[in-house]
Amino acid sequence: MKTDKQLQDDVIAELEWEPSVDSADIGVAVVDGVVTLNGYVPSYAQKIAAERAAKRVFGVKAIAEELKVRFASDPKTADHEIARRILDVFAWNSMVPANKLQVTVENGWVTLTGETTWHFEADEAERVAARITGVKGVSNAIEIAKRVQAGDVRKGIEAAFTRQADLDAKAVNIAVNGGKVVLSGHVRAWHERQAAERAAWAAPGVTQVVDRIAVY
Repeated sequence: MKTDKQLQDDVIAELEWEPSVDSADIGVAVVDGVVTLNGYVPSYAQKIAAERAAKRVFGVKAIAEELKVRFASDPKTADHEIARRILDVFAWNSMVPANKLQVTVENGWVTLTGETTWHFEADEAERVAARITGVKGVSNAIEIAKRVQAGDVRKGIEAAFTRQADLDAKAVNIAVNGGKVVLSGHVRAWHERQAAERAAWAAPGVTQVVDRIAVY
């Protein structure tokens, strides 16, 4: 008597062998000899052919057929197709370290994991994933690998202030705890405060910026 795993392998092999069926988007599950076919086929004829192919396999007790017909012009929104498109876009985006990230998709919801050095890389990965057709939401669980150094933040703020005007970076106090940066002190205008915050986010390893800078 075949085990469920052996039966699953046999049904998959039969579907792949059947020339009238494109099995690329067909999933097969087996529980106590009952085979469930799910996924997508490009025509109703292939739906019937897939069911017949599964029934031919010795040991199959019953078929639960949950295949959906999806035409070539229909959007490709199966979970594995969404994941594949996200990875393809990551590979073409120079701001995303694709080799350091993992993508999981369940019922259209995307979870991003892995590590990046810069906060903007994690943000860009989330932005790109959210734009893919079929994505219902994105959970960004990407970690920032490098620990932030207060000196890096200070240099970034000083450089930003120097570029924009004769601003006083010494008026901004910086406290660092892990990847969290707390900015305090005072500046003369809102754009100075915003420049300090952007500079803090640009430092490697920053995961959170708390802006307590006063404007007066």
